[in-house]
Amino acid sequence: MNEPGDNLATLFELAPGSANDYVGQGLQYPWGGLYGGHIVAQALRAAAHSTADGLLPHSLRAYFIRRGNNAEPVRYEVDRIRDGRSFATRRVVASQHGEAILNLEASFHRTEDSPDIQTLSFPAAHAMPASIASDTWSSLFDRRYVPETLLPATATGGIGRVAAWMRATGDFGGDELLHRCALAYLSDDLPCEAVIRAWPDARRYLESTGTHPFNASLDHAVWFHRTVRADRWHLHDVSCHNFAGGRGLAIGHVFDEDGLHVATVAQEALVRLPP
Repeated sequence: MNEPGDNLATLFELAPGSANDYVGQGLQYPWGGLYGGHIVAQALRAAAHSTADGLLPHSLRAYFIRRGNNAEPVRYEVDRIRDGRSFATRRVVASQHGEAILNLEASFHRTEDSPDIQTLSFPAAHAMPASIASDTWSSLFDRRYVPETLLPATATGGIGRVAAWMRATGDFGGDELLHRCALAYLSDDLPCEAVIRAWPDARRYLESTGTHPFNASLDHAVWFHRTVRADRWHLHDVSCHNFAGGRGLAIGHVFDEDGLHVATVAQEALVRLPP
């Protein structure tokens, strides 16, 4: 396998293990541990290795179990739950040293002809990425935050709204599967921040210290609605819809530059302030 370096595409190059096992590389992240989107995207790629041609993931749901070690490879064990004519279902357990760190289920669908009805409008108040400075923590993707002054309360409910344009680096060509894996990788970046912004005490902590309070993704879901080109700009628009018991539910919508709603994201995040 190639080293991921500054190319996200190589992160999805998994080495075959046994009949239903694949091994993915770790990667150094600024905070240590493994980024949740890293494990989700590799697990989705592993699941896809076992499906028939013509099937694409339309939804996934993942539970984060343990913090991953970024210095170690990750083993992905695929369970072929069902193969139908139009749909296939897979379960993937990601593990390191025999301990599970993530459990993912994904459903794959063969594309069907049908009416295309978009019920959500592209956010009216926004700035395009060319007019915003880059603010990213990785060379694997570019991120540009939309200024909060251009983000009124979201029309779809929730508070703590955060929005950013993001695009992946790497050449995915016309491989729709790799584009969806890349979008899954990016989709884990903003939900925790929306939850922090929604809790006044956590937001004050962030603004006064310049550091985030403790936060962790508990589970993560993505629904892919339309064709994705993850190496082009997409607006990720996320807000928090509930916070109780230390857990916040963030829901986000992903639009391309033409205003097409390509995916929906949901995540429950744990946020704790220092004692």
